[in-house]
Amino acid sequence: MLVLMIKTSSMGDVIHSLPALTDARLAFPNMYCEWVIEENFSEIPTWHPAVSHVIPVAMRRWRKNWFQNLIRKERINFKNAIQHRSYDAVIDAQGLIKSAALISRLATGVKHGGNIYSIKEPIASWWYDKRYTINKNQHAVQRIRSLFAKSLNYALPTTMGDYGILQHFTKNQPIKTSDYLVFLHATAKDKKQWPETHWKTLINSLKSERITIKLPWGTHHEFLRAQRLAQGLSYVEVLPKLMLKEIAHILMGAKAIISVDTGLSQLAAALNCPNITLYGPTNVDLIGGYGHNQFSVHSLRKNMAEISPKKIKLILKRLFI
Repeated sequence: MLVLMIKTSSMGDVIHSLPALTDARLAFPNMYCEWVIEENFSEIPTWHPAVSHVIPVAMRRWRKNWFQNLIRKERINFKNAIQHRSYDAVIDAQGLIKSAALISRLATGVKHGGNIYSIKEPIASWWYDKRYTINKNQHAVQRIRSLFAKSLNYALPTTMGDYGILQHFTKNQPIKTSDYLVFLHATAKDKKQWPETHWKTLINSLKSERITIKLPWGTHHEFLRAQRLAQGLSYVEVLPKLMLKEIAHILMGAKAIISVDTGLSQLAAALNCPNITLYGPTNVDLIGGYGHNQFSVHSLRKNMAEISPKKIKLILKRLFI
């Protein structure tokens, strides 16, 4: 059985899709999946044993210069790649007009997706051959697991979803927990940021614990913030620019992680890393950390500044150090 999965972004949403593949592979051991995904996240599907091929797409980049010659050639190459073979099922887990009209429509195979009551952009369901009711009041992982189960006609497992990627990182060399913490201090949305002063207060309060704190970063302004947080503190390390798989190994080796709501926090959940995630406006029940060793701290008034460094230190010490 060959399935085409469409889930292009974001990092957290992509990671939320992995357990559905594990379920499908359990139901159909001969099932393989090709995955259409934004080019920036194309590494993630390769970690799952059910994924046989990744088809990168660049909608975010293309839409800026849609008719430019180079972009036009890239779009033609993408169309050829997605039409290279027929699929037993085409499952649009994105549920948007762009994923349905610009991607799933191109593929050969029965198109599956949520109905008008189950997806973010109801019009997208017009392009599906089969439409399903998916309960929107459940976690994103469960929604995608349900979509796959209905699309491929197998019983949805009642156990917690398995992301299926842990073995990729441990099969050659077991990961050993070390005496360091990782602080995932960066997220794309300002309203999900924990104040820099709070991070600094927490870091300073851990000086006596004799434990290293590692600070990853992705963009230049995140690098500058990491440098400010580490300034003058020998036990705080600003990491170099790393590939996603390198960050994954560092997360797996940490004694604990403290994070804001970001894709890397979802990666930590997928790898069963001990993780305390700070939430403000996020609906934790729908898109919070899903998995083992995940602990949520959220502001009742959706204001990240209300979460005190003292509270996070107490939780950290009680659970992990």
